[in-house]
Amino acid sequence: MTLTQRPWWKDVAIYQIYPASFQDSNGDGIGDLQGIIQRLDYIKSVGVDVVWVCPMYESPQLDMGYDISDYQAIYGPYGTMADMDQLIAEVHRRGMRIILDLVVNHTSDQHSWFKESRSSKSNPKRDWYIWKPANSDERGNRKPPNNWRSNFGGSAWKWDEHTQEYYLHLFCPEQPDLNWDNNEARRAIYETAMIYWLEKGADGFRVDTVNMYSKDPSFPNAPITDHEAEWQEAGLVYCNGPRMNEYLSEMNSILTRYDAMTVGECPFTPDRNKVIDYVGASKNRLSMVFQFDVVDVGLGKIFKFQTAPFAYKLHDLKDAIARTQGLLHGTDAWTTSFVENHDQARAISRFGDDGPQWRERSGKLLSLLFASLSGTLFIYQGQEIGMINMPPDWPIEEYKDVDSINYYSMVAQRSGNNEHELSMAKKSLQHLSRDHARTPMQWDSARNGGFTGDSVEPWMRMNPSTAELNVSRQTASKDSLLAFWRRMLALRKQANDVLVNGHFELVDEANETVFSFLKHGKTRSALVVCNFSSNESRMPQIASDQKKEAVMDNVSEATSESTLMPWQARIYMLH
Repeated sequence: MTLTQRPWWKDVAIYQIYPASFQDSNGDGIGDLQGIIQRLDYIKSVGVDVVWVCPMYESPQLDMGYDISDYQAIYGPYGTMADMDQLIAEVHRRGMRIILDLVVNHTSDQHSWFKESRSSKSNPKRDWYIWKPANSDERGNRKPPNNWRSNFGGSAWKWDEHTQEYYLHLFCPEQPDLNWDNNEARRAIYETAMIYWLEKGADGFRVDTVNMYSKDPSFPNAPITDHEAEWQEAGLVYCNGPRMNEYLSEMNSILTRYDAMTVGECPFTPDRNKVIDYVGASKNRLSMVFQFDVVDVGLGKIFKFQTAPFAYKLHDLKDAIARTQGLLHGTDAWTTSFVENHDQARAISRFGDDGPQWRERSGKLLSLLFASLSGTLFIYQGQEIGMINMPPDWPIEEYKDVDSINYYSMVAQRSGNNEHELSMAKKSLQHLSRDHARTPMQWDSARNGGFTGDSVEPWMRMNPSTAELNVSRQTASKDSLLAFWRRMLALRKQANDVLVNGHFELVDEANETVFSFLKHGKTRSALVVCNFSSNESRMPQIASDQKKEAVMDNVSEATSESTLMPWQARIYMLH
């Protein structure tokens, strides 16, 4: 690609699919690849350009497919390799592109590489994973090599009885971390997990935990922030290690041959310069990353669930968006706009109002806001119809995600099953759990929402909101949230200079109910105003002698120019 040619991935909107919950084609209660194929015309009709499919690889499914046991095989209930080849071909036939999840910080403990690695200390693949001898305390009791806490709670180290050493797992114990410092392991990763799929026609990857591959070789202890626990949050210690740039440059040299894009998941990286190191065009490493500033708003400091619902102010959201948009100021970097994915609760339930009165309008406000931000836009399945969190009265047994279950168990254990503490934990999970993104897609108002047959038990319980919130009903209405998303995506393409590429400027910053910002293109600007409240608010006074023309409004009836109705949002072009 010449330097003057604009990369294709800058101008696209990307639709994320979680295969287990999208569409069941064969009546076993689990979504599958043929189900995705059946719905491609719908996806295309939303106005997106790229489909991102979450892991569909062979896996024991302890972490919903992010524990891969074979990079070159398909998880049986999702279908076959022939189905996958057909999916890639059908996406391309419709003029769209397809990206896959690249999960290479760790494998499943069932992967043949790890089985060999743990078979003996002298096995040639021993060094493909991170093994360490035990430490001991002053009484001589065996201890892990350091105090790191895994992302899902407990120590990040697991003792292996057979070879008498610990291995590192930043996630589940069944997800051992690969040793990227081993050249042979890296080559095998590139060959089996990347080149194999690029040759099959994948147009790029969403790269899981992209900044964890290189660890500080001294494996230092993390600072103590949780005084009640032995294991400490260590993200700032194990992310962004000394060889990260080298590894990403190696990966990029492969991707460039295929004109493939990457979007890396980049947690624990508060330093803007570090992010620019990864995504600056001249650095030749990653196309873009997901920064977590926006989706981390309102999370607890030590444990993300250790918080109350809506524990944030509007300025927290403004600051988070300003930081991720600011990545473009005076740099050759690129950014992303997203508020939902498979790891987040539903945006309307977190940042809007999911009660019947304001559900749709606050969903339109969030659509207008996030589709007005610069960078590549990501939409998660069901976001376009305003799917909401699971009902508060569902019992804890309906929560299936390892992250939710582990947190609830930890609270039970620490509090001695204290009812008040457990009730607070449940409230927090009802607000923030990853499970909310994983309930089946709501296609129609049938008992199982058209996701699977009515007589089938879906793998995860159907959200009862499917009775009102579904694709079929919204397709029939020109005022629906789905119709609004389609218009918003069309406007984004049409006003690409301002909405996709414009310079973001926060205005009226101190206002705690209205979020306003300007987007400056080369020849014109836009003003975006969003009333984040269920009361009328005054339209902010923006000093400008330019003429304002409203090009998008989430309230269809005529309203006063000087006031904003509850949850009203508008975009003005300034001339």
